[in-house]
Amino acid sequence: MKIAIFGKQFNDSFYKKCSLLFEILHGNNVELFVYEPFAEFLEQIANIDTKASKVFSSSKSLPDCDLLFSIGGDGTFLDAVTVVGNRNIPIVGINSGRLGFMADIAMDDLPEAIEEILNKKYKIKELELLTCTSDVEGLGSKNFALNELAIHKQDSASMITVHAYVDGEFLNSYWSDGLIISTPTGSTAYSLSVGGPIMHPASGSFVITPIAPHNLTVRPLVVSNNSEITLKVEGRGGNFLASLDSRSKIFENGATLTVKKADFKISVIEIKGHTFYSTLRNKLMWGVDKRN
Repeated sequence: MKIAIFGKQFNDSFYKKCSLLFEILHGNNVELFVYEPFAEFLEQIANIDTKASKVFSSSKSLPDCDLLFSIGGDGTFLDAVTVVGNRNIPIVGINSGRLGFMADIAMDDLPEAIEEILNKKYKIKELELLTCTSDVEGLGSKNFALNELAIHKQDSASMITVHAYVDGEFLNSYWSDGLIISTPTGSTAYSLSVGGPIMHPASGSFVITPIAPHNLTVRPLVVSNNSEITLKVEGRGGNFLASLDSRSKIFENGATLTVKKADFKISVIEIKGHTFYSTLRNKLMWGVDKRN
């Protein structure tokens, strides 16, 4: 089996577990390919011998492999998505610390989870992405997102106005601090924090969620992800910020952004006991209140 390892720096509380991970992989004769900056951290700071067959430094140098392990949090997982792109390599999210919806294999569950994965006792589920194009240059080739497109005001206390159209029909002019177009996966991220609904990954939807709207009757709206959403932005500040997951670009007023479903999906591993509903219960601590 060939496995790529992608990650970022983590604190020393995860050193032993991470070392154990590599011991298990080596013990099962796994051929490892490690992201170069992460390999340097593991070997020079964490004193973990990766025994990697090869290192890779970008999506272009990522070799063909059976799985990619993302070690970190959800931010690391999102970066791993940009590395994998449309290569259809399943991603395994390993949580090295705090709350993570996508990086949902916790430290304490690591040995058992890895054994199940190596024995192929898992399911592969596919997550839909969105893409964003613009009438001006700026988003580049990685113009896709697993979580959301977020539009923000930039360098100004004044709100912005986002004129939104769905399949060419005018929806609303959002006078607010910004607007989020979220996938079902992203519905538990930024969109949730500003009052958006939680969506099942297979719901086939986009969530349009305003950020601090001036009119409190303007609420989040769920639309089909077969729709094409067009956004035109204006404001006193002269420009605005558009973010695809963690990647941001400043645009001038008047730019038009178009959002639609991506033509490829991301594959992720789901092991026993790590379903969408169990993750919601665990991460959102449903049931902690004994009255439930």
